[in-house]
Amino acid sequence: HCNFEFDLCGWKQDENDDFNWHLRTSSTAKLGTGPATDHTLQEPSGHYIFIKSSFFQLPGQKARISSPVLSRKNKNCKVCEGVVVAGMKNLISRLHRIIFYYHMYGAHIGSLIIYQRTTLKHEKILLNLTGNQGNFWQRKALTLSGDGDEDFQVVFEGIAGEGPKDGIALDDLTFSREC
Repeated sequence: HCNFEFDLCGWKQDENDDFNWHLRTSSTAKLGTGPATDHTLQEPSGHYIFIKSSFFQLPGQKARISSPVLSRKNKNCKVCEGVVVAGMKNLISRLHRIIFYYHMYGAHIGSLIIYQRTTLKHEKILLNLTGNQGNFWQRKALTLSGDGDEDFQVVFEGIAGEGPKDGIALDDLTFSREC
């Protein structure tokens, strides 16, 4: 779980992107950019990570941040039984979920794309959000899939839009141990 109150909790900025996600509070934000509070504390002094379109980024440029490597061999990755479907045997799969909160507000907001990346650098899009999603924190839960025991990471990619005051914020990223 990462609420960004102290640091990035092991999440790493990608080296092959155009700019970075920044740790910040609403109290240090310029008027009209980003959420009024973080999600965790619901206060202007609470922290979250944020990208914003500005004169320093061109529309379409990307900022990527990656989770620590997650191991499917970890004992906390429980094995779950699937449902019996039309005479088929029980399907057994290993499931992880990521739950997070996002804030995407502005007339010319860019995009937020969430990937699951294997250690062999294969990326699968889990979610693609584009445009204004509203001036409030929204919860999203995504199931992380996988083949066999291959380790993986989750990557959040923010893509700059055209508005200099528009931005994307993330807070309270949690990997579940439940199925």
